[in-house]
Amino acid sequence: MKLHLTQAAGSQLITGYGDHWVEVNHAKHSGSIIVLPAVLIEHWDVKSFDSLAPEHFSQLIALKPEVILLGTGSTHRFLHPRISHQLIEAGISIECMTTAAACRTYNILMAEGRHVAAALII
Repeated sequence: MKLHLTQAAGSQLITGYGDHWVEVNHAKHSGSIIVLPAVLIEHWDVKSFDSLAPEHFSQLIALKPEVILLGTGSTHRFLHPRISHQLIEAGISIECMTTAAACRTYNILMAEGRHVAAALII
């Protein structure tokens, strides 16, 4: 699916997504990524939802987003509290949703000027 948004100058915008890819500023990525308005981390070392561990979020804690949208793949799943505990302690909210929903939600929040991060499992 291709997405369209008018307010994206100078920001990382999710411009499309499919079952096994996400496009950021028209560049296609087929591995898990992290997207923030001013930062793109192209190689997030997460192969699947089941492989997630607290250390996968360490880099995000340092970037201090208001909220993390965790794209869990094609199925909506929830994190175990032992994984999200350090985020909550750092004052960072995390919302789990399918990767497609995380892509759409990221663009909306980013366009509103929010400091949002999309951690997308692809």
